[in-house]
Amino acid sequence: MTLWAWARRRPFPNLPSPESRLFQVAPDARVLGHCYWHRDRTARPTILALHGLEGSSQAHYMQGVADKAWTAGFNVVLLNQRNCGGTEHLSSTLYHSGLTADTDWVLRELAAEGLTRFGVVGYSLGGNLALKLAGDYGAQAPSFLKAVVAISPVMDLPRCVDALERRSNFAYQWNFVRNLKARMRRKVSAFPERFSAEPLDRIRTVRDFDEAYTAPHFGFRDATDYYYRAASLRVVGRIQVPALIISAADDPFVPPEPFSDPAVTGNPHITALVSPHGGHCAFVAAGNGVHDGYWAEWRALEHCRLTIAD
Repeated sequence: MTLWAWARRRPFPNLPSPESRLFQVAPDARVLGHCYWHRDRTARPTILALHGLEGSSQAHYMQGVADKAWTAGFNVVLLNQRNCGGTEHLSSTLYHSGLTADTDWVLRELAAEGLTRFGVVGYSLGGNLALKLAGDYGAQAPSFLKAVVAISPVMDLPRCVDALERRSNFAYQWNFVRNLKARMRRKVSAFPERFSAEPLDRIRTVRDFDEAYTAPHFGFRDATDYYYRAASLRVVGRIQVPALIISAADDPFVPPEPFSDPAVTGNPHITALVSPHGGHCAFVAAGNGVHDGYWAEWRALEHCRLTIAD
């Protein structure tokens, strides 16, 4: 299901052309958002969507949730992480799985413009970001954050990286590493004084990449320290915003065990749904002419609609 959903062409007939907007999230970093605004935008709720590792605003699941949310009357902002979506030149820094400050900045900037009701929907790495953002806020969550949804979240990063390194996941690992290395070469070309391509030939895994680039760039001791500190599982017990987690028991590299952790099951603000099947960021069932079958996107939208209405 993971591969089928990734490879299948999907039409999104309801989406208009987006407005491209740059957010200055740090003195040396800008991120690109593709925004779908209704004419009366301040009267509408807004969904901010976050993609997964080496994804972008063009990922099928990002476009899918945008199509559904726009049709339901939401504004939609599809946010590219630093360097993603062809934006390596916009930032002299990298991104990582726990970098919630960028999302917080974008939410606050938009809230200052009169948008008062947000749902954050994250996929995979973006799902970890969404949960970590809400956990970091804890009881001080801003009033404009009404809902959080995490789909296939890598919220226990050490366990997910271990799973990715299984022989059965060679194709997924290869694809992630191929894209990470290609992006890093573009980054070196844009900022040769700051980054070196020298380690790239030695990198064979995502862990290798994080040891060589992510961890030292952000001041983590090593990849192990980075995975521990960036994992939202450490802070989900503090979430006080209505949160929905959707994952699948057959996800190839997001094991289901963390979703039964007491920090999740003991938090009344979190609903965790682990389906027997769904793959990674896929969750496809038979369509019926009205419902296209991508049920996690529908559940995410329904969660945001109900919690924002409350």
